[in-house]
Amino acid sequence: MDLGITGRAALVCGATQGIGKAIAAELIAEGARVAITSRSRERADATAAELGVAGFVHDTADADGAPALLEAVADALSAPVTLLVTNTGGPPGNPDALAFTKDQWEAAYHELVLGPMALVQAAIPAMRAQGFGRILNIVSTGPREPIPNLMLSNTHRAATMAAFKTVARQVADQGITLNSLLPGRIATPRLFNLYGSREAAEQVAASEVPAKRLGEPEEMAAAAAFLLSARAGYVTGQALVVDGGLTRAV
Repeated sequence: MDLGITGRAALVCGATQGIGKAIAAELIAEGARVAITSRSRERADATAAELGVAGFVHDTADADGAPALLEAVADALSAPVTLLVTNTGGPPGNPDALAFTKDQWEAAYHELVLGPMALVQAAIPAMRAQGFGRILNIVSTGPREPIPNLMLSNTHRAATMAAFKTVARQVADQGITLNSLLPGRIATPRLFNLYGSREAAEQVAASEVPAKRLGEPEEMAAAAAFLLSARAGYVTGQALVVDGGLTRAV
């Protein structure tokens, strides 16, 4: 299937490992011109060299830096960004949902709501001018079925999903879509850290996930590539769960 994104400029945030890196690699394979971000200059440069893309330093929580980032990426790729992936690892967990401090709540809000929406705001004008845009937020199944130890992620990612749904309706007639991708138990460093090791995460997945295994980042990337494609122009304001059947909600 030709996804119709050859030559388009793509920005994938948080793309030095895990799901973000897999999405960047998938978009490259589909012919897009790709830029990636990381909080770390060292990781951004190393992954950019590995993938053959442009690398930028950006903290998703830095809402004020979003316009300058979009401009710099457009200059580097010689085209405005029309494929945008907002992705970040997320705030810390705690089994006590009431144990988070005010500062932690505010930091999570900046990282998971204000930062991604600043990127959306900065990207949409150029997408309008092009008559084409695809925006995808990497979320979690937490907003659909709250994960016990991830109070901050559950709450703030749900807010961003609602924001994407709201904006999607406003720009649907302009060739721009906004969707959310909800990963379940995907084999990423963040998941391994949450469970203590890859082996522990795999054991839990074998007992709890109907597919009896962890998902691979490349499986997330395949779903992302479709939602970012020209072929998905009539899919907007949606939340696609990729979780091996784990989520019970209809």
